[in-house]
Amino acid sequence: MSKEGARSAGKSPTVAGGFVTGMLAGMHRNGLDTTPLLNEFGIDLANPAIRIPLDHYARLYNRVIAICDDEAFGLMPEPMRPGSFEFLCRAMLGSPNLGEALDRGRRFLAIVLPAMAVDIDRDRTLARLILRERGRPLGDRDDPGRVFAFEWLLRLLHSLSCWLVGRGLSLLRVRFPYRCPAHGDDYALVYTEHSEFGGDRLVAEMRADLFDLPLRRDEAALASFLGGAPGKISMLYRRDREMVLRVRDLLRGALPESPTIEAAAERLHLSPRTLHRRLHDEGTSFRAIKDAIRRDIALARLTKTRRSIADVAAELGYADTSAFYRAFTGWTGRSPQRFRRQLLGHGTAGDAGAEPRPSPRPGRGAR
Repeated sequence: MSKEGARSAGKSPTVAGGFVTGMLAGMHRNGLDTTPLLNEFGIDLANPAIRIPLDHYARLYNRVIAICDDEAFGLMPEPMRPGSFEFLCRAMLGSPNLGEALDRGRRFLAIVLPAMAVDIDRDRTLARLILRERGRPLGDRDDPGRVFAFEWLLRLLHSLSCWLVGRGLSLLRVRFPYRCPAHGDDYALVYTEHSEFGGDRLVAEMRADLFDLPLRRDEAALASFLGGAPGKISMLYRRDREMVLRVRDLLRGALPESPTIEAAAERLHLSPRTLHRRLHDEGTSFRAIKDAIRRDIALARLTKTRRSIADVAAELGYADTSAFYRAFTGWTGRSPQRFRRQLLGHGTAGDAGAEPRPSPRPGRGAR
């Protein structure tokens, strides 16, 4: 499995290295050496372009739990012992509806995860999951371990909810209790485009009527689901988003063409309005998927090949190189040239030689 993650980047859905940095924070706090684990998975966190395929991330998730003997990754004052996830599932299973299941889950987590409180609020239109620290903070406000703790617990509850009712559940809005992290762009696909930052607690909103959905899983389904768990939960919501995956495959296969939503809808035998609604129901948009594909491929090409920036821009369907420069700067905070020069310091990419900086033009300019 050595170097699998590096070889697969750009070919399958990936997550940013920031999710791994946070996951490993508990190991660092407890004096555990993460170098052998990172080498095993071929992950170089010094590489700002690193992207980890989802299936490898799920296996890493389980490995960290096994090393820490803690399903909360060593991030809490008290460990969440292995087996807690299974009994969380069993506590929620058999509920008459999702709202009751989440309330049972909330009460179970109060026992095995006392450092974090889960509250549920509902009015006529919105239901809210509220996550907050109970007692001492888990770290400084923007500490990677604290950031990951909130990311993890929301993903756990939301993805498990999706699985229990047998469908994707769109998060309308989430406010995270820290500043936007470096991997904040991934939040649009992992959680929702409407991700905000600030405040002192995490608040995730969804439609209130979703809490009335009946559970569609039973003990037999749970027995199958627990294979690969709890790391599997990190992949579940993405896998359940059928339309996201269909659009992702269509757009990747069309490169260097860049279909409009109207053209994509026609190829999928849908109306543009239906495609927009289906993607919205799955928590994302056509533009977010297109940007994520281009970003992943661009980072992989600049990291692993000597191809010129102009060639990479053309492969991704940009009408001119300056449009690619603007998009890439928006993704990474640096130009493609500067990004590649910084990689040279880590010995992870060759240089394509001097490339002229394009003159700035207004607008994105992508076809």
